[in-house]
Amino acid sequence: MSHTNRGLHLHPGDTAPGDEIAGGREVVEGLLGYLVGLALATLITVVAFFISQTTLVWQPSIPIALFVLAVAQMGVHLVFFLHITSGPDNTNNILALAFGVLIVLLLIGGTLWIMYHMNHNMMPMEQIMRMQQ
Repeated sequence: MSHTNRGLHLHPGDTAPGDEIAGGREVVEGLLGYLVGLALATLITVVAFFISQTTLVWQPSIPIALFVLAVAQMGVHLVFFLHITSGPDNTNNILALAFGVLIVLLLIGGTLWIMYHMNHNMMPMEQIMRMQQ
């Protein structure tokens, strides 16, 4: 027995997620879930393009509508494609997602903070031009 096969299945029911033997019904249900997600994602995308290009919608409400559609699109992707739900077996997925969101928010906030303070602390252009002469 090689070192890669040693200890893979210590118990008969000890399998990793995705390693279970899938019957025909599970495959059809999984495929149906992906197709529903694809249909919803496509519909949300089409509606977003329609709202941004039409004059039928009150113009000041367009950014709010696009934001709502973007959040709905993220929800569709999280549930139908990444399979992140609120079940007890998905706690690690939710924590990983929350950590990822925290990192992105820190990056965006830090970038905006640095850009604001860089602009605030920069020397006026007249002084820069006098220093070069």
